[in-house]
Amino acid sequence: MPRPEVLERIQSAEEEADEVVALAEKDRDERIAEARERAEEIRTEAEEEARELKERRLEEAREEIDAECERILREGEEDREALAEHARDRVDEVTQYVVELFQEDVHAQT
Repeated sequence: MPRPEVLERIQSAEEEADEVVALAEKDRDERIAEARERAEEIRTEAEEEARELKERRLEEAREEIDAECERILREGEEDREALAEHARDRVDEVTQYVVELFQEDVHAQT
């Protein structure tokens, strides 16, 4: 094969190789860009899911706190009623005791 033909074939092969490398680099860059875009989408989705989960858990915690608060208030009201009833039941007894103390004090002074 004459030299000029060999040189042309080498140049042609080099040009083809350069084209293949350029196409591979372009493909690589496109794939990297797509991967970054998809990674950003995944990150955004994960952040949204995390926000939703946080809000759901906060709402559940608020509901539990409200329920506990209502239970405590209800128990406090029941205890208050029981104490008031007990006090009402003892009014006559305490009144009698005070009258007896008064009478003893009056007799002690005379």
